[in-house]
Amino acid sequence: MRAGTRRILQFAVCVVLACSLSALADDDDDDKPAVTSAPASGASLTSRQQNAVGIVIARPHVAKLPDHIDAVGIVLDTATLVGDIGEMTAAEVAERSMKSEVTRLQALYAGSAGASLRTLEAARAEEAKAIAQSRFTVARFTQHWGPLASLSPADRQKSIESVARGHGLLLRADLPGRHSVGSLPDMARLDVDGVQVPGRVLGIVGQSEEAQSVGLLIGVGNAPPGLGPGARVPIALMMAKRSGLLLPRDAILYDERGAYVFKQLSDGPTHEKVRYVRRNVTLLFGHGDDWLVEGVDDDDDIVVGGAGVLWSLEEMGSRVVDDDDDD
Repeated sequence: MRAGTRRILQFAVCVVLACSLSALADDDDDDKPAVTSAPASGASLTSRQQNAVGIVIARPHVAKLPDHIDAVGIVLDTATLVGDIGEMTAAEVAERSMKSEVTRLQALYAGSAGASLRTLEAARAEEAKAIAQSRFTVARFTQHWGPLASLSPADRQKSIESVARGHGLLLRADLPGRHSVGSLPDMARLDVDGVQVPGRVLGIVGQSEEAQSVGLLIGVGNAPPGLGPGARVPIALMMAKRSGLLLPRDAILYDERGAYVFKQLSDGPTHEKVRYVRRNVTLLFGHGDDWLVEGVDDDDDIVVGGAGVLWSLEEMGSRVVDDDDDD
């Protein structure tokens, strides 16, 4: 409740601030002829305004994070995988068949060769159903087995056959409390009754109602006997030690262009105002309350408190430019 109240108060202050800036601009225009001005190159605030909206500035810290992330893995049922791929294949075949039938009937109808309009329209309706069913099965397969869906047909078939014959297993590794992952781990190590079993990280799988966290699809070849569907095992996701810059989670914003932060720049020689520009960053992975990122320098002044207020100003028309505009 306190966090929500604080956000509401900050937003209210932001609205008042935006209105005040607009009023000042209107007063200045009363004594000057109307001219068309260029859009503002970023939001500029005085020290008093920064304090009013709770802007906090800090510099990123260079860090080298630990080389693994703890996760919980569950062995997936290969029968479900075989069933999903079978339904997807059947739906694709049915779609192609109905398209061919519609093409045939269209030719017959155009040549008055015995196909009626009613027959043609019925075939088109069946074609639409086949297309919808095909799209549904593809979407479901992608949600459950996304990394496999991205493979080439030959590689996907090879992986599925290996799992179906019992030569390997697939696991979903969940990262409790996290809903995103910056970059994929290099490999996985399963702890099966104290034995370290290597696994291959195939990619990210979508969230489900059962697992409200980001998940990774792990492939294991020649798994220990007895490790079957539903078994839960601890997994260490191994990552090469990565160097980057640590920023608190509150500094990170996200939109259709990806993750970004606000960087503070001096606005003019007197430094009476400061300007905030957008700096795109690459998220490597989370570490406690921080993110290890790339895209900023250790001497950049980054907004680590009040970034949401700047976002609100941007939404209300105070355009905040990309930092690349100033390079």
